[in-house]
Amino acid sequence: MAIIKTNNLTKSYNHKKVVNEISLEVNEKEIYGFLGRNGAGKSTFINMITGIILPTSGSFELLGEANVNLVKKRIGVLPDYSTFYDSMSAIDHLKFYSNIQGLRPSKNYLMETLEVVGLTGNEKQKVGKFSFGMKKKLGIAQAIINKPELLFLDEPTSGVDAESAIQIKQLIKKLNSEGRTIFMTSHNLNEVEEICSRIAIMSNGEIRSQGTLQEIKSNHTNSLLVKVRVQEVIKDHVEKEISSFLEANFGKFHWESNYLTVEIENESEIPVILRTLMQRKVDVFEVNVIEPSLEEVFLEKKVAI
Repeated sequence: MAIIKTNNLTKSYNHKKVVNEISLEVNEKEIYGFLGRNGAGKSTFINMITGIILPTSGSFELLGEANVNLVKKRIGVLPDYSTFYDSMSAIDHLKFYSNIQGLRPSKNYLMETLEVVGLTGNEKQKVGKFSFGMKKKLGIAQAIINKPELLFLDEPTSGVDAESAIQIKQLIKKLNSEGRTIFMTSHNLNEVEEICSRIAIMSNGEIRSQGTLQEIKSNHTNSLLVKVRVQEVIKDHVEKEISSFLEANFGKFHWESNYLTVEIENESEIPVILRTLMQRKVDVFEVNVIEPSLEEVFLEKKVAI
C-alpha cells in the first residue's frame, strides 16, 4: 500500500522551480530516505505534502487521502529547525503542543514519550538549557505524541553530536519496528545507507535516482570491477598469456603486485576470469567485486580501475 504518493509535484518561486515535477511512492512500514545537498529542495517537498505550503502544480496523497487536512492527526512532523520556548520545561512543551492538536494526554503518557526519545530525567529542565541534540529529541517527542502512522523527519541528526546521532538512529529504527512509516530527509550518506529501505537522490529540485540502495548502485554504472588476489610470483610468459586473453575479451584490466583488477559487465564473467587463471596454474586466494559507494553515486563519480 502506498502511504505517500506524489504526481508531478512542483513548487516555483519567482518562476524558478525549487521542486520540479516529482513523482514517487512510499510504501507502508518502510523507512524512505530523501537524500540531497542543502538547498536541493528536500524541505520544500516535505512542506508541500504536510500542508505547510501549497504546490504550484501536481498532486499528492497521504494515507490514501488527497486532502492533507483529513489526515493531519495521523501524521507527525519533525521540521529541520524546531522552535522552542526557552522558559518552558520539556514536559510542558509536550503538553502545550498536544493541546494545540486537541489532545489531552495524561502525565504518565507524556513521561513515557520523553522516555522513548531518551529524555528521562530532563522532563522538568528548561529547554533553554538543552543541548542541540536534546532539542532534536524533544522535537521527535512532539512529532510522535499523537501516535502517528506516518512520520516525517527533516534532517533528524543534522548538527547533533555523534552520541546523539547514534541514539536518534536507534530511535528511528525502533519507531519503524513498531509499524510506523518514516519519510526522512538527510544529506548524511552513512545514515541513509544504514537505516533506509529505499532511497531517492534529489538534485536541483529533481529526483535523479530512486530505488533500493542496490538498484541505485546498479543504475549508476554499467560495469563492475573484480579484484583478484593471486600468488605473489607468476612467470612472465604466464602473465603475458593471461594479459593477452584479458585484453582480447575484457579490455580494461590492471596488474598491481599480486592483485589483478578487471572491469566486467556482469558477474557471470567472473568464472571465466578464474578459469583462465587456474588453467594456467595460478593460485587464487581472494575475489572481491567492487561496486560504487553511495558517496560515489551521490557525487556522480565513476568507479575507476
